[in-house]
Amino acid sequence: MTEWLDAGPADELARRPLQQVRVGRRPFAVSFVDGAFHVIDGRCNHVGGPLGEGALDDDGYVTCPWHNWKFHHATGCGEPGYEADAVPRYESKVEGGRLLIRAEAITKRSKAPHEPHPLTQMRIRGEDGGPGPDEPLRVLGISTTNMDEQHPRYSTSDDLLDEALRHADGQGLTTKLLRLSELSFRPCEGYYSKSARACTWPCSITQMDPDDQMERVYEGMVYWADIILVATPIRWGAASSLYYKMAERLNCVQNQETIANRHLMKRKVAGFVITGGQDNVQGVAGQVLGFFAELGCQFPQFPYVAHSRGWSAEDMENNVRYVQRNAALREGARSLLDRCVDTSRALTGGLFGASAPARGGRKAHGLDAPDEA
Repeated sequence: MTEWLDAGPADELARRPLQQVRVGRRPFAVSFVDGAFHVIDGRCNHVGGPLGEGALDDDGYVTCPWHNWKFHHATGCGEPGYEADAVPRYESKVEGGRLLIRAEAITKRSKAPHEPHPLTQMRIRGEDGGPGPDEPLRVLGISTTNMDEQHPRYSTSDDLLDEALRHADGQGLTTKLLRLSELSFRPCEGYYSKSARACTWPCSITQMDPDDQMERVYEGMVYWADIILVATPIRWGAASSLYYKMAERLNCVQNQETIANRHLMKRKVAGFVITGGQDNVQGVAGQVLGFFAELGCQFPQFPYVAHSRGWSAEDMENNVRYVQRNAALREGARSLLDRCVDTSRALTGGLFGASAPARGGRKAHGLDAPDEA
């Protein structure tokens, strides 16, 4: 016996070209085009986005509001080139002023095979296929200073980050540097705000846009690095805008913890370099520590090295010279690296260093600083 589901008053449903209609627990994407109703399944093939809440284009394709996958409003087939991706379509009719949808679909859902994104195939240290225990620790430096790459200038945070990476090179560790100012990547587009499941790993932007270079950050942080050193200037009491742009795009890493119980960041150690001509070192440190803790990172004792000359220090040229000439700050950057290495070795099965961790950086008190103008 054919079962028909009552979707509601036909005259009301005809007022909109596309809408999501739920009958019981079943979602349908109902369209009304050229005087006729058409019904396809309301769940996108990708991660189940609500097709009926999307947009209907002039070619008759429904665009999913989560990640822009497209299906024809009448046939359920994917857009040209992706026809093998299809959502079920349903027979419908109007009786007694009500739109009825046949419970059994005319066509079945079909999903074309998609090559997994390369990021999902990578392995971290300790996993099969990942770096072996005898390979040197990997140190990733991330510069978040905004910079005109055609006309680069001196950066105090980059200078201390470079000092730490040189120290790592001198210990035979493997290093890599990512300057966010050199990368072209889109800001977070807030898919998570639509639904928790709309935030995917890798980020849906990375999946859809091959030119989006945030992929390099994901690969470096999630898979490649054992130690992550993040350097940021202080901008109006906060980390740089590039830092926050990166952090928002790392939502997809943190959200895997909360929505999928999946731990992408395993046995990662993070340290930070924070510098600015004005104050709020501890405020910036609190934010970066809290955020990277949510990603799953571990921290050494004294997890950051920082410098600020305070709110009233507007003579930035002296601030630059101070950092350039200050031996204690450079010692602090090297000590930060050493503490990260000790912590990483403990996490990956090695031993702590024999000596107590050096604080570094805080004992400057004007040592080696230039005379102020």
